Amino acid sequence: MLLVLLGNLRAGLIVALAIPLSMLFAGNLMLYFGIAGSLMSLGAIDFGLIVDSAVIVIENCVSHLAHARPDQRGVDVVRRATLEVRRPVVYGVGIITLVHLPLLALEGVEGKMFRPMAATLIFALTGSLLLSLTATPVLASYFLKPGLSERDTWVVRIAKWIYKPMLGWAQTRPLLVTLGVLLMLGATVPVAMNLGGEFIPKLDEGDLVLDLTRPPDASLTEAAIDTTRLEKELKAAFPKEIRTIISASGRPEIGLDPAAVNTTESYVYLAEPEEWTKATSKEELIEQIDRLTHKVLPGTTVVFSQPIELRFSDMLAGVKGDVGIGLYGDDLKILQEKAEEMARVLNGVPGAADVKALEVLGLPAMQIAIDRKRIARYGINAADVLDVIQAVGGKNVGQVVEGQRRFTMQVRFTAEYRDNVEAIRRLMITDPQGRMIPLEDLAEIKLEEGVYEIWRKNRQRRVMITVNVRGRDLAGFVAEAQKKVSEKVSLPSGYVLEWGGTFENLQSATRRLMIVVPIALALIFLLLFATFGSIKLGLLIFISVPLGAIGGVMSLWLRGMNFSISAGVGFIALSGVAVLDGLVLVAAIRQLIEAGRPVSDAVREASMSRLRPILMTGLVASLGFVPMAFSHGAGAEVQRPLATVVIGGLITSMFLKLIVLPVIYPWFDPGLTVPEPDPFDEEDGAADAEE
Repeated sequence: MLLVLLGNLRAGLIVALAIPLSMLFAGNLMLYFGIAGSLMSLGAIDFGLIVDSAVIVIENCVSHLAHARPDQRGVDVVRRATLEVRRPVVYGVGIITLVHLPLLALEGVEGKMFRPMAATLIFALTGSLLLSLTATPVLASYFLKPGLSERDTWVVRIAKWIYKPMLGWAQTRPLLVTLGVLLMLGATVPVAMNLGGEFIPKLDEGDLVLDLTRPPDASLTEAAIDTTRLEKELKAAFPKEIRTIISASGRPEIGLDPAAVNTTESYVYLAEPEEWTKATSKEELIEQIDRLTHKVLPGTTVVFSQPIELRFSDMLAGVKGDVGIGLYGDDLKILQEKAEEMARVLNGVPGAADVKALEVLGLPAMQIAIDRKRIARYGINAADVLDVIQAVGGKNVGQVVEGQRRFTMQVRFTAEYRDNVEAIRRLMITDPQGRMIPLEDLAEIKLEEGVYEIWRKNRQRRVMITVNVRGRDLAGFVAEAQKKVSEKVSLPSGYVLEWGGTFENLQSATRRLMIVVPIALALIFLLLFATFGSIKLGLLIFISVPLGAIGGVMSLWLRGMNFSISAGVGFIALSGVAVLDGLVLVAAIRQLIEAGRPVSDAVREASMSRLRPILMTGLVASLGFVPMAFSHGAGAEVQRPLATVVIGGLITSMFLKLIVLPVIYPWFDPGLTVPEPDPFDEEDGAADAEE
């Protein structure tokens, strides 16, 4: 692309050389600051952004060398050309660097993902700026000589042939052009408002995890039997789709992620999608597995996830789902009832899947209350009754010593007695007279629903309701779910809801960006003001940002993508490149005006002369994101929204900027005003001449 637009092989090679040298510079700084080379730190770097400064310098050098006299030294011409664009290059790269500084302020998961990318890009841009002002002019002075041919390539000729009449037509109709752009911007607003929202696009890991939850009284033996039966049924039903299944039921409390014996995680490792015969997509396969699982294990709650995603959600928000709703209160029975009521409401919200309310009650418990009057009548001590009751589950009665090893001796009833309530009722206790008294005559024995587990947060009891979202955006689902829950579920006084999960991280990251992004934009405006010493010209260049946002929003809408933190990073990168091109164009216009050219002529001449560098910076940056926008490899889901926003935004920003900025430039800069001659000064001058 550089060769096609520049039309000079040596100039194209000099510009291309900035890529490896800048990345070498960035690699040294990455090593110094301990940033590892990864998909996010290196995979999201656009080489088009890195060569932008070198493109501007070389393009201006080529233009000056082509018009230089044969007796001029090439070093002097290159030096003059470099100094001419030094300010827009320095300030332009500084602007792109500034717009990425908000990414360094991100925290949590989004910070771990995008901070390495921002830091690496800032390092590479710093290296490219240093190279463009040092090595690039030196190489140009060696390999590019005065009088070289500056023939426009066929691409540039076609672009100028189209652009020149369009510019002339637009300059005669400034109000119509401005109104058209405002209508485009206004039409983009409702599209942006209706875009779905999500934290980070869901990655396709290629495998599945079935999180199974059985009733609280399920035993480990039952879990092993049920899991084995499910594994056989799934393998028989989907022989071409499932390679193997590995299940784990429960986990010890000493681990980092304890789980009860009634929970099972089945890791389903899938074959390549090309080999599938029962399903055409992963969503269809999940639906079929879900139906079979509920048929094989009725009464079992199933939540579908992916191996990394499951651990990620659990560590991130403490829930195994996209959305986690925490219900806080004191009474466990009320908490359970309201949680189940909310689960029924959520099941009716479009997009809800795998809705699950955490069970805190339902564990069968046997309560034995000693009747003090009865044992007093028989003369039996309460301690004797409690010893028998304790022996049902196991009572330590001594210790066996073998050398240095010690073993606890325990008395315990066999399983057939422990699980039989009637047998426990008939346990005999001896009174002081030697009579055998049944336990049921000395105590009240009853079965009741006990507490299965109690979760707390901030010293409050909590019940979680988890739900996955499929087929729609996360933010839209949460908004509708909150509305329906508030309408259909009434909470007693003192009971509160807290919406969390990945949705909570989306809100946190959005709030932080809404603070730091305006600060960065304000710094960019101050930088533009320092460049030209004019608030109006700074505002004129800032128009490039909404012009780019039009394409970014429309590209997301056309590709059916939601707004995410990844897309937000794309808008940040887009604003920097858009402002850079506007800075180059306005600087060229201002330079001609300061040379004494009328405003209209300066605008027309600068627009035509700067068409090539603006096309180069815009197209090269866009093409650098094309592989990222259409990739399908691991992690591509995170990169695609970012690249889509930048490509779409650069296209609209580049074309609209070439029309809108020249048209409205006279409104922001009337040009140089030549003071009218003072008649008194003229008379004095005439008198002096006579003398």
